Amino acid sequence: MNWPALKEKLDLYEKLMRLDKPIGILLLLWPTLWALWLSSLGRPDWMVLWVFILGTVLMRSAGCVINDYADRDFDCHVERTKDRPLTAGKVSTKEALALFAGLSLCAFGLVLALGNMLVIWMSVPALFLAASYPFTKRFLAIPQAYLGVAFGFGIPMAYAAHLDGVPAEAWWLLLANVFWAVAYDTEYAMVDREDDLKIGIKTSAITFGRFDVAAVMGCYTATLLIIGWLGYRLHLGWLFYAGLMVAAGIFAWHYTWIRGRDRMSCFRAFLHNNYVGLAIFVGIALDFLVSGRSFG
Repeated sequence: MNWPALKEKLDLYEKLMRLDKPIGILLLLWPTLWALWLSSLGRPDWMVLWVFILGTVLMRSAGCVINDYADRDFDCHVERTKDRPLTAGKVSTKEALALFAGLSLCAFGLVLALGNMLVIWMSVPALFLAASYPFTKRFLAIPQAYLGVAFGFGIPMAYAAHLDGVPAEAWWLLLANVFWAVAYDTEYAMVDREDDLKIGIKTSAITFGRFDVAAVMGCYTATLLIIGWLGYRLHLGWLFYAGLMVAAGIFAWHYTWIRGRDRMSCFRAFLHNNYVGLAIFVGIALDFLVSGRSFG
């Protein structure tokens, strides 16, 4: 066996799955963790928790693979993506589709391990959303909203895993995630706006035009308002709201970065959203831990 060639191929697969760039995993993971803690009142089932964490890694990786497959004829025209393995011809389309199928099957195997029929059935639309998102950039004016649903579908699945049902609060939390995804992925799209205009891909940065910064801040505000309202309904305490205040401060900081529309500053703001998800999660987790509500 040619070990150097195998290592090189595995490195290419790693890049195709973006395991070298974990920001996408984190942006997918934080809303799922919010839902796991809220749906269990701060006491998540550890089997469910690990299944969802591993599933997040697998599905984000699968999503990156199918995204690069869908965009292989576009990525070569964009400076930031022209060296990706698929568009550069270092990985074949058959290899990419096989890798996507393998990752999806592994994720489905994790879902089967839970033995919850509702979660199993919900995994079907979850896979459809992940697989179809890359193609929405051809016809949706704001494909980032679709991304928000795809990235947030772990929310209703988390509630289903703990409660064997999906209450209204799960869908409200999903809506908050949609607003958040539109905000941070618009920042991401602002980086590639000129290239996307040339090749004809639709993005929120193009659709919002000169109102892009206002749209980002409006979506950030909607995210905080919805999550804050849910916390109020669930009688969460000051630690939860402290987490939201930290998130609000980070959003304000992002405004100073994106208002000039500098490409690298917009990309830095996008990456920085990891800390938003973390702040909200820490607020939720600490509130349940300190208040003892989950033990009552």
